[in-house]
Amino acid sequence: MSGYGQGQGGGYPPPPPPPMGAYPQYNNYSPPTFPNNMSAQSNLYPPQDSTSYNSYMGNMGPEFMPTPPHQISSSTSSEYQHIQSPSTTSLQTNSQNNSVDNSGQFTIDISEKTPPTPTIHHGEAPSIQPRRYKQQKVTLSDGHFTYDCPVSTKLTKEVPRRGEEEFDTVRYTACTCDPNDFQKEKYVLRQQIYNRNQIEIFIVITMYNEDAELFARTFYGVVKNIHELCKRERSRVWGSEGWKKVVVCVVSDGFEEINKTTKAYLSAIGAFQEGVVKKEVNKKPVTAHIFEYTSQLCLDPDMKPVGEKVGFTPIQILFCLKEENTKKINSHRWFFNAFGRNLNPNVCILLDAGTKPGKNSIYHLWKAFDTNPYIGGACGEIVAMKGKHGKNLLNPLVAAQNFEYKMSNILDKPLESVFGYITVLPGAFSAYRYVALANQKDPDTGEEVGPLASYFMGEKLHAQKLIGPDGKIKDQEIKTGLFEANMYLAEDRILCFELISKRNSSWLLHYVKSASAETDVPDNIIELIKQRRRWLNGSFFASLYAISHTFHIWRSHHSAWRKGALLIEMLYQTYNVAFSWFALGNIYLTFHILGNTLATDEVTVDGLWSLTVGSVIFSILRYIYIALIIFQFALALGNKPKSAKWAYVLSTGFFALLMFYMLFAAGWITYKGIVTSQALANNDDKLSVHGVNDLFKNFTFKNIVLSLLSTYGLYFIASFLFFEPYHMFHSFVQYMLLVPFYINVLNVYAFCNIHDVSWGTKGDPKKKVHDEKEKVDIKEGQSATVAMPENIDEEYERIQEILDPKKQEDLRMQEKLKQEEKARNKEYTKEELREIEQKLEEAQKESNAMFRTYVVFSWMICNIILIALITNFSPSIDSFTPDQKGNIYFAIILWSVTVLALIRFFGSCIYLILRLFTERIFDNLIK
Repeated sequence: MSGYGQGQGGGYPPPPPPPMGAYPQYNNYSPPTFPNNMSAQSNLYPPQDSTSYNSYMGNMGPEFMPTPPHQISSSTSSEYQHIQSPSTTSLQTNSQNNSVDNSGQFTIDISEKTPPTPTIHHGEAPSIQPRRYKQQKVTLSDGHFTYDCPVSTKLTKEVPRRGEEEFDTVRYTACTCDPNDFQKEKYVLRQQIYNRNQIEIFIVITMYNEDAELFARTFYGVVKNIHELCKRERSRVWGSEGWKKVVVCVVSDGFEEINKTTKAYLSAIGAFQEGVVKKEVNKKPVTAHIFEYTSQLCLDPDMKPVGEKVGFTPIQILFCLKEENTKKINSHRWFFNAFGRNLNPNVCILLDAGTKPGKNSIYHLWKAFDTNPYIGGACGEIVAMKGKHGKNLLNPLVAAQNFEYKMSNILDKPLESVFGYITVLPGAFSAYRYVALANQKDPDTGEEVGPLASYFMGEKLHAQKLIGPDGKIKDQEIKTGLFEANMYLAEDRILCFELISKRNSSWLLHYVKSASAETDVPDNIIELIKQRRRWLNGSFFASLYAISHTFHIWRSHHSAWRKGALLIEMLYQTYNVAFSWFALGNIYLTFHILGNTLATDEVTVDGLWSLTVGSVIFSILRYIYIALIIFQFALALGNKPKSAKWAYVLSTGFFALLMFYMLFAAGWITYKGIVTSQALANNDDKLSVHGVNDLFKNFTFKNIVLSLLSTYGLYFIASFLFFEPYHMFHSFVQYMLLVPFYINVLNVYAFCNIHDVSWGTKGDPKKKVHDEKEKVDIKEGQSATVAMPENIDEEYERIQEILDPKKQEDLRMQEKLKQEEKARNKEYTKEELREIEQKLEEAQKESNAMFRTYVVFSWMICNIILIALITNFSPSIDSFTPDQKGNIYFAIILWSVTVLALIRFFGSCIYLILRLFTERIFDNLIK
């Protein structure tokens, strides 16, 4: 490869002229003539400035002038300045050589021109050279642009397996269709070409703009899991060639949105080459860029190669880079409806970028499906990432979420697994049997219905207004209420319910304790509020949907025993929803009753805690509590969390102090109740048998002590039974102090923003102008030029520089400064301003706000009525003293929590028994 501007200094000395007659093509050669101000000697030293350089090249003759890469003509050359020998001008691109073979493949014959004789050059290159391209002969498959591009030799020389197509080339496909039409348009994947029809595990990693470190955390964990599968030599399914039964699909949401370091990471392992990307094929916009490569290299989160550590296990990678940012649910549609239909896998595993699967977790998930043919979906344990030596637990928000996750995995998931219906399989780490997700024809309407049809309905509901590739707002003409829109914020809950209630089927959902995955949790209040807004609204309306469609269970093929178990679980879920609806009022009543009790004579202490002190403190705290609640509504209705950061921080701190006051009140009232109930013989301090009996008859001890001890005692016992008691010691206190924050802050913000059904998508797709080299124009009977990268090794070196950890901080700082400069210099056109004003007016007039008003008003009225009935219209239970026996409602609250904890505890015990012995016994009894 030669040409001007290639490196510094000289190249090769010019060879001596050939003898006449030795090469016939040179017989008519005549040396170029030079203008008066140039000589043959100056030919070896081209001028360094661009103006003189272009003039110099023009004087050398038209055949020496550079040609744009997109020009469709016989003289097309590479993008960089490429010198051609005069004798090569006779090599023309012949359109008659285009042909369609028996397989229907259309071949474009684009002959490359012979490079010139190397010429010595001195000095600097005239300018910085961009990525270089060359013409390439491309074979089209069924009219689709598909190209096998060689990977860098710097990559192949580092791995043991080479010499085969899947290891030496990356296959690029420019897809121009919707994912639902992928199979119908006859797109094929490499596994189909290689006849690998038995795909046991199909893994998808969805991402948006996560950096290389987060992506590497997930991908490295997946690679280690696949390596463990290949080590199972005694398995009937796995073994040394087990990697051929696993495909890892990476779906990135938006070509412009993908993080640069993540692109560099994928390029470094051979799964991406930006130079081959085409944005338009035959005037059809490309919807997804699909790269297929079997990689033997992996980089850990520190960007260090770890091939030797995992034995260079080949990984079949299917990288789908969507052209537009169309949300995560659309990424799953590519996974299930496009690639899944072609590969027909047994088990599909869903992962989010940043989630790190534990060792052998993928195997344990797959084993659950292999052992029990009735399992249609499963999930593992989601573990909050605690950092090195648990340093993240120093943050009370992280510690509280860690406790929340642990107790859910110890009590909630096992109980639901025993019933056979897990209300939500987390999208960050879950698995489904592909055949269980298949849609069916509705016998009444003939429409396609089923789990996937219901799951992807959410994509249509949330895509009412989008800016299309043409820059115009397109209206999908889908009218729906806020109920459905919020319901599909938790689309994974809808998928779970549709799966267990699938017509004429008997699929179950299962929890696999031995499979785990670590994930980051929000470490600040603002991120947590925004995350829980979607979670709470989605889960609330999805639960209402499931409860209201309980009768769908009867159309399934479950046995009578299983239908009865599912009915019981639905009643349990109904009670939970009702309890959460009144949570705002219940926690205030708990504060009111405990605080009012501290202002009575029975709990005073001479010289320390008088009746006046107790009354004053309670009155002040009660007004603070009410003011904080009103403040939360004002914040949620009128501000975004980011703009009210310190208001939320201060509110959380005050609520934590109020919770500490309630815990102190409960402890002190309990102590005074025990002391009062002691049966003292001869006024001594020893507790008699009669005193013990009276102690258990005491209202305070029975309703506060026993209920709280039984509730949190069950937490301790269950944690020890699962051999995971540590969170009870390092995260329990933080969770207890933040309970009012979970109810009063997160719930209020979620309900007050029920009209916001966004998924947090950053930016809308905008009209893009593609470079000519990014287009492929296929016309029968005409030749075409397809620009392809020329120096792949050079590009690979550039990618390695991007991944250098020492340069990561500099790149991030440069990007930050660039964004700040862009924001300062942003200028809007009149059309853009008009469009922005129109969107603001539409937002102000949004009819969804009325629905939000109805829901918030109903929620507030229900809780206010509850508080009024207990505090004002029931004076006999307005205060709480050790001898008082009439506080029925407070006892109901406490014992309700205890009963719920007891039900979950029994469920987790049954799960442990089934896990220790066999799950088939229980299944055979109730099938």
